[in-house]
Amino acid sequence: MQLIIISGRSGSGKSTALHQLEDEGYYCIDNLPSSLLPALVAETSGEAFGHFRGTAVCIDARNAWKDLANFTATLESLPDSVNTEILFLDAQEATLIKRFSETRRKHPLSSEAMPLAEAIEYEWRLLEPISSAASLVLDTSQMTIYELRDAIKQRLLGATGGSMSILIQSFGFKRGVPADADLVFDVRMLPNPHWVKELRLSTGLDQEVQSFLEAQPLTDELFGDISAYLNNWLPRYRDSNRSYMTIAIGCTGGQHRSVYLANRLFQHYREQFPAMHIRHRELQ
Repeated sequence: MQLIIISGRSGSGKSTALHQLEDEGYYCIDNLPSSLLPALVAETSGEAFGHFRGTAVCIDARNAWKDLANFTATLESLPDSVNTEILFLDAQEATLIKRFSETRRKHPLSSEAMPLAEAIEYEWRLLEPISSAASLVLDTSQMTIYELRDAIKQRLLGATGGSMSILIQSFGFKRGVPADADLVFDVRMLPNPHWVKELRLSTGLDQEVQSFLEAQPLTDELFGDISAYLNNWLPRYRDSNRSYMTIAIGCTGGQHRSVYLANRLFQHYREQFPAMHIRHRELQ
């Protein structure tokens, strides 16, 4: 059976992730005491749960601290037949504070004796046994709800049958490098269509921008170098049983050059790697 464990600090998007898995056909339970994992696995392994795609549970700081401290031992006690994936969601502390302030929700660990900022920091320490065992960590600081749902589908559910799920993502350096990037390629050395008045309001998805970049000698040279690296190393990442890979292509604003190169790479590799996805962060 497949078991997905979702964890992370409060405000990082755990409920959104659990709802997405429920929509994808998983039997979902929120706020499960981690000590009950073996009993849950035994129960959901039966025929009565055969129509579900798998089981997903949310385990977070609402658990007893002793249960969290024993998380690794609990995990090791599960049968070998259980395929376990652990998704850990997090965000920058300033982002978490802002989210609680905007929603006016109370942090589960905050109290008169422990203000919000201290509760967030303490929560990180409590969840360290889970975060250190996570197979996928996502920083949701810059993600919308829709981007998080897409990330769950692409990175957690995208790889099946031993394949590797690959996300090619364009981005703008002015907003920072994506926190979940595994490989980052900087394409800012290419001539920038932003400085061509007729192209400024277009994007790398538009034919006029594509034609401009394809007319630059550096474009094919750069594409050739990046694809040569990926040709050599992507199969080796896949053969090492890696499940996820994010390839980030960045330019200054994330509108023209990175979008064009990301799209070109996506078209080049999509048949070789069927579980391949593309996202243009600054165009969302």
